[in-house]
Amino acid sequence: MTSQEFKNKVTYLAINKKCFFFMVDFEKKKPLVLTNEEINTSKILFKVGEFSNFQNPKNKNHKKISINKIPIKKSKYLKSFNKVQDYINRGDTYLLNLTFPSKITLNDTFENIFYKADSKYKILMKDSFVSFSPECFIQIKNNKVFSYPMKGTISSKVNNAKNKIINDKKEIREHSTIVDLIRNDLAMLAKKIKVNKFRYIEEVFNNESSLLQVSSEIEGDLQNNWQKDLGDFLWNILPAGSVSGAPKDKTLEIIKSVELDERGYYSGIYGYFDGKTLDSAVNIRYIENTDSNGLCFRSGGGITSNSKFEDEFDELIKKIYVPTI
Repeated sequence: MTSQEFKNKVTYLAINKKCFFFMVDFEKKKPLVLTNEEINTSKILFKVGEFSNFQNPKNKNHKKISINKIPIKKSKYLKSFNKVQDYINRGDTYLLNLTFPSKITLNDTFENIFYKADSKYKILMKDSFVSFSPECFIQIKNNKVFSYPMKGTISSKVNNAKNKIINDKKEIREHSTIVDLIRNDLAMLAKKIKVNKFRYIEEVFNNESSLLQVSSEIEGDLQNNWQKDLGDFLWNILPAGSVSGAPKDKTLEIIKSVELDERGYYSGIYGYFDGKTLDSAVNIRYIENTDSNGLCFRSGGGITSNSKFEDEFDELIKKIYVPTI
C-alpha cells in the first residue's frame, strides 16, 4: 500500500463511518488499513483500548513468563550514544530517541505472551512480532483529539523513585520538548490546543517488578467534518514524537545514521476506528522474530545533552519486560 492509498482509504472509511484497523511502520514504508471484513484473525490479533478482535482462550496457560536478556554490547551502544551527543553539540538535534534490539530467549510462545500480557494496547502478528504498549498515540472522540506522550521511565525499586523522576531536570526538559512537539503536530488538524495534565505518573507492572512512566495529556478541538482530513493528518504526524525526537525531520535523518537497522513496525503506530471514535498506540515494548538474530526485544530512550551513558543504557535494559505478574 502506498502513502496515498493509505490516506485515501482512511479518509474514505472515516467519512463513511466504517470500522477499520490501521498500522504504520516507523519508516512509513509498510502502511496497512483493514476493514473488519479484511482482517485475518489467523494472522493478526489486537487490542486497542476498548476495541479487540479476539477472545481469551478458555484453558489459559499459567506458566510464568521469563526472559533471558542479551543486550547490545556497551561498546556498540556507547559509539552511537557519542555520535548522538556530537549531533546535539552541533545543534542538529536536541532530543533523539536512541533504540536498539537486544537478543532474548523466552520460555513461551508469542501467542501465549499476547494473551497473558496485561496491557491497554497489544498486538500480535503471528510468527513476526508481539507488542504490548503502555503508550497511547492519539484518541479522537466527541470532536476532540487527545494525545498522551510518554517520556520518562524509572524502576519502582529505586529509592524515592516518584520524586526522583518528577524532579529530574533532564527528564523535565525531555518531556517538555516532546509535549511542545506534539502540540505542534496536533495543530495540523485541531485548534485551541491545551495541556490538561503535565507529567503525571502511571505504574506499569511486569514479569520482574514494575516501572513508573511519566505522561502528559494534550487536547485539541476538531471541526465537525474532521473525518475528511483524517488520512492526511495521521500520515503527516508520523512517526510519533516520543519515539523520534526534535526537531523531527533532522532527528529522523540522524536516527538512520546511528541505529543498526530500520525499526520496521517497532515504534510505529497502530489503531482502530469504530465509526465514531478512534484510538491508537505507539508500537513499543516489542518482541520480534528476526531472520538474522532470532528473537529480539527492541527498546531505548531519549538522549539529550544532559544524558548519562550508564543511565540510558540501564533504561534500555529495564524496558525489556512483559507486563504480566
